[in-house]
Amino acid sequence: MSGVRVTGGGGTLPREAAEIAAGYAFAGPALELGALLWGGACLADAQIRIPLPMLNRHGLVAGATGTGKTKTLQLIAEQLSAQGVPVFLADIKGDVSGISAPGEAGDKVAERARDVGQEWEATGFPSEFYALGGIGTGIPVRATITSFGPVLLSKVLQLNQTQEQSLGLIFHYADQKGLELVDLKDLRAVVHFLTSDEGRPELKGIGGLSTVTAGVILRALTAFEAQGMGDFFGEPEFDTSEFLRTAPDGRGLVSVLELADVQDKPQLFSTFLMWLLADLYNDLPEVGDVDKPKLVFFFDEAHLLFNGASKAFLQAITQTVRLIRSKGVGVFFVTQTPKDVPADVLGQLGNRVQHALRAFTPDDQKALKATVRTFPDSAYDLEEVLTGIGTGEAVVTVLSERGAPTPVAATRLRAPESLMGPVEAGELERAVRASVLYARYAEAVDRESAYEKLSARVDAERVEASPAEVTSAPRGGGSVVEQVVGSGMFKSLLRSMGTQIGREISRSLFGTARRRR
Repeated sequence: MSGVRVTGGGGTLPREAAEIAAGYAFAGPALELGALLWGGACLADAQIRIPLPMLNRHGLVAGATGTGKTKTLQLIAEQLSAQGVPVFLADIKGDVSGISAPGEAGDKVAERARDVGQEWEATGFPSEFYALGGIGTGIPVRATITSFGPVLLSKVLQLNQTQEQSLGLIFHYADQKGLELVDLKDLRAVVHFLTSDEGRPELKGIGGLSTVTAGVILRALTAFEAQGMGDFFGEPEFDTSEFLRTAPDGRGLVSVLELADVQDKPQLFSTFLMWLLADLYNDLPEVGDVDKPKLVFFFDEAHLLFNGASKAFLQAITQTVRLIRSKGVGVFFVTQTPKDVPADVLGQLGNRVQHALRAFTPDDQKALKATVRTFPDSAYDLEEVLTGIGTGEAVVTVLSERGAPTPVAATRLRAPESLMGPVEAGELERAVRASVLYARYAEAVDRESAYEKLSARVDAERVEASPAEVTSAPRGGGSVVEQVVGSGMFKSLLRSMGTQIGREISRSLFGTARRRR
């Protein structure tokens, strides 16, 4: 890099640095990321920013472990909240809860603020804390099986393409017959019926379901539940519009999904994050270009979503990301390198914050070169910069107010003003219980659904049966539901439901059900 070594403070910027800084001199509201790095110096007079209206054009925050990605999320989330924009954050390691509390002043924070021209003030931001299925500290987030849909459920269960198609057939049948699948036992009951002698003819007209495939699905469901993951499905189902709220003082609420207790279940939490995004997409109206986003959604550990994904699944992700922008939602994927994100998705991410990369191995070198190729031409030697910048520094390019890419800028990022670490466990628990949402979602509700209705009917049938019929009933013939799904009474019930109240559920790109409010 060429240029004059300048420390800012009112001095004249080198020509190349001045040209870069001019690309970030926006007229409208913007988030302040930090100050330009050039010629070995941090130039406080050259501020690097993101225009607020461009936050729904999506983005990528990438970098090796320990380079400051989490603090960057925290910095952006704070400023969005201050501008009245709600934020969703997935907290994988359990260290984002500090955004709710004022930060702690210190020598390092003071030095960073001085370097980048920041007027740092300890500030906490209005926050809500959630936990998948109530596992961990947070307001429980649950989904019904019907709402979650076959595509996402197949990824959670790690089914292959044939099994995914068969599961889709099961959902299609249940939708047609008005059989709402609330939890896992409802889905098992329908699968048992469709593989029974009386149930198989029901599917002949739409493709059929092999006993072998049904067995695989049932075993996957059993294993899934045995791992303690059945709690994620049920009611009350979480309403994702809760993420769109603002605090009484006008600041956007920061919704933090605590995932530390399920971080060893990556297939589950990454797919659940996609369900949340798909549900928002289903429900929100088209708004076109807006002065500020309705919500900015940070998708942490994004590579987990794409690992092992089918072609259809990747197409659905791509289309959802492309279309949700017009509904006022910005999505930031957070991962280690851009190559973790498929090219069709990466091409839609207009705002980029790339932290340092390591280049210790040949694979690291390949990843570095691939990352450099994803940036516009720049005045920097990006391979050198990306391996040499420190923690809390990044290479940035964003979309200008006109929608054009800004010049690539090596940046020393500002320090978050909230606590850079977790709040105490007791304080987090108190915050969760004080939420207005706690009473609404805390207790799981097992209302009457397919399983319960079938169990009640078989009990009634037994009471009405003659002693001879009771005596002839098979002993040890399985559970109540397993007995009833093979009965003629169940077949009659399904046909009745299909003609009287059944109707096809409208489903989205991911097969998720459109919410009925």
